[in-house]
Amino acid sequence: MKYKVGIVSLGCSKNQVDAEMLLAILNKNNFEIVQNVAMSDAAIVNTCAFIDPAKQESIEEILELAKLKAEGKIKCLIVTGCLAERYKKEVMQQLPEIDACIGIGANDKIAEVILNALAGKKQELFLPKENLPLEGERIQSTPKHYAYLKIAEGCDNHCTYCAIPMIRGRYRSRTIENLVKEAKWLSEGGVRELILIAQDTSYYGCDIYGKPMLSKLLRELCKIDRLKWIRVLYCYPERITDELIDTIATEDKIVKYLDLPLQHCNKDILKRMNRKGDLESLTALINKLRKRIPNITLRSTFIAGFPGESGEQFEELCKFVEDIKFQRMGCFPYSQEENTPASRLPDQIDEDIKKKRAEIITDRQQLIMENYAEKSIGSEVEVLVEGFDRYAECYFGRTAGDCPEVDGNIFFTASTVKPAEGSFVKVRITDCLGIDPVGEMI
Repeated sequence: MKYKVGIVSLGCSKNQVDAEMLLAILNKNNFEIVQNVAMSDAAIVNTCAFIDPAKQESIEEILELAKLKAEGKIKCLIVTGCLAERYKKEVMQQLPEIDACIGIGANDKIAEVILNALAGKKQELFLPKENLPLEGERIQSTPKHYAYLKIAEGCDNHCTYCAIPMIRGRYRSRTIENLVKEAKWLSEGGVRELILIAQDTSYYGCDIYGKPMLSKLLRELCKIDRLKWIRVLYCYPERITDELIDTIATEDKIVKYLDLPLQHCNKDILKRMNRKGDLESLTALINKLRKRIPNITLRSTFIAGFPGESGEQFEELCKFVEDIKFQRMGCFPYSQEENTPASRLPDQIDEDIKKKRAEIITDRQQLIMENYAEKSIGSEVEVLVEGFDRYAECYFGRTAGDCPEVDGNIFFTASTVKPAEGSFVKVRITDCLGIDPVGEMI
């Protein structure tokens, strides 16, 4: 009998790549992969546990599928990913509806685990984190024209607010040769945009080559003919070298877009976060990037309400955001994660104050991004077509300054030729709706 398996993957794109590798293992073991998890014999929830809202989303998804199991629509429920790894036996103790809970080090055992679960055997399987495969076959879950390339696993930074090192372990880079091989395979399958991800992409290579090798990796990936756009996410500011800046500036295939998760600008708050830098050094870096890479789009994220953040330090962050004018930015209230150093810091801030501070920065950033959208009116941009919006009766896509899932879209009409999904077209911007430009295909 060929059992049907469906998977719901939550959280970040790094977790999504893990899910794609799980699907490949299941396909290889003669399971039938179904898109609708409600139509499966075995349902997998690949969970996230980065912050409280992510944990809550994972639990809610598990409970929804548990209802389907109780109704007899699915036969067994498997939990994988970060929630399983972080809380191990607590998961099945608190959620007895689950048939199996496995840590990330047991991902390659998923086929055996599902067969046991279908046979009525409850399981908890936790192996060393380092057993998580860094490479292997994948079944791509993103649209055909773009894919994520996970260049490393784990993290050595030990930011005081972050649980990732305890969940994912030490930083482990993949080799350049292996990454180039996978990138070629993805491009042969139709991928035009490759998005490099890791917990810290700028640290890539330090563990296996003894020095940062992101620039070298990027130059090798740029040699792949079928790739048109290469995007880099999660670069820590203290590791942005002149070599990396030059590589981004001079390689045509690398989009002029950089994601810098700064988290704050105040020196004392950054020190409490175990992060480097201060207002002056971060401002100098951003000025250097904008000078040497004209028209670069900068994305960042910030944490509001970190323990001990005074009103003055928060205002310093607000002014920094207003002065720098990031093209893309997100701000989140600090989440007090158990067993992290920051959770034990004195002067924890009230939840309502944290949320209000995050809202203030988000509202100010909204105005900045709306201003950028208005200033783009009249310009012509290259757009990667994502699809057709039948409600708005127009096409939509992304510019080089827009990363999928986290940034916005550009909406446009096409009077003659119907552009195919995954194609690149020229669009003249004629208006904007909030932060989203509107235009017409040239």
